[in-house]
Amino acid sequence: MEISKKNNSYKITSILLIIYLFILTFAIVFKMGLAVSGERSINLVPYGSSVIVNGKLYTRELIENVIAFIPLGCYICMLKWDWSFIKKILTIFGVSLLFEVTQFIFGLGASDITDLINNTLGGAIGILIYFILIKIFKSDLKLNKVINICASLATICLTLLLTILIISN
Repeated sequence: MEISKKNNSYKITSILLIIYLFILTFAIVFKMGLAVSGERSINLVPYGSSVIVNGKLYTRELIENVIAFIPLGCYICMLKWDWSFIKKILTIFGVSLLFEVTQFIFGLGASDITDLINNTLGGAIGILIYFILIKIFKSDLKLNKVINICASLATICLTLLLTILIISN
C-alpha cells in the first residue's frame, strides 16, 4: 500500500511540475504575452543597471523572480529526494539558464545574470523550505501530500487568473 501511495504522489507531483513549468515559461519567456520584442541583450553585471528604474532600485522584479522559483526547489526535492543539494541547485540553475538563453535566441527579452542569481536563490529557498517542513511532518509521504494539495489549489487559481488576464487583454 505504501508503494502505491508513493507512486500516486510521484505522478501527481510530476503533473504539477509540468503545469508549473508551462506557466513559468509563459510568465518568464513571454512576459505574460505572446508579442516578440526582438530585443537581444545580455547583462553580465549582477544587480547593475537592469534593476535601476528612474534612478531607484526596482525590487519588485527581483522579489518576483525569487518567489517564482521557490516551487521548483520543492518539486525537485519531492521528485529527486536522493539527489545531493549541489545537484538540485545545478538543476535549478540550468532551468533558469535555459529560460535566459531562450529569451536571447528568440529575441523575447533581455538575458540577465541578476535573473539567473535570483531564480537560483528562489529554488534554494524552496529546497530549504522543504527540508524544514520534512522535519516538522517527519514523513515525506505526508509532506508531499500536503504540498500536492496546496500546489493543486494554487495551480487552479493561477490558471484561472492567467486565463482571465489573457481573455481581458
